[in-house]
Amino acid sequence: MNQCIFCNKENIVTDFVYEDEMVMAFMDMDPINEGHVLLVPKNHYLDVDEVPDDVLAHLMIISKRIVSALKEIYRPDGYSIMQNGGAFNDIGHYHLHIFPRYDGDGFGWNYGQEPKEVNGEIAKRIREKIR
Repeated sequence: MNQCIFCNKENIVTDFVYEDEMVMAFMDMDPINEGHVLLVPKNHYLDVDEVPDDVLAHLMIISKRIVSALKEIYRPDGYSIMQNGGAFNDIGHYHLHIFPRYDGDGFGWNYGQEPKEVNGEIAKRIREKIR
């Protein structure tokens, strides 16, 4: 039996905002800001590179609709769409966080300050793997 909460819709105890044959969207139980929505494919995937292209395209289309709704309702200064992969996916099921953003809302992008390389060789290695 699959223990993934997102694969067992009946165990999701928050309000749904959208659902179709491929995806479902519901309110985050621990929102960064009011209006924080999780958008989830109905089939189980961990990482973005596992999700079929048609499902990814559909996720982006629905995320666009959610952003439009959030902008109309909340009139935010902006919005964020985030996805964490691998060990940083705390649920273990691919999902997008979509939430309104405001100047001074306290949400930030934090990372270590040690120097990182940025050069043509790194770009070349990535470019070769994309092909």
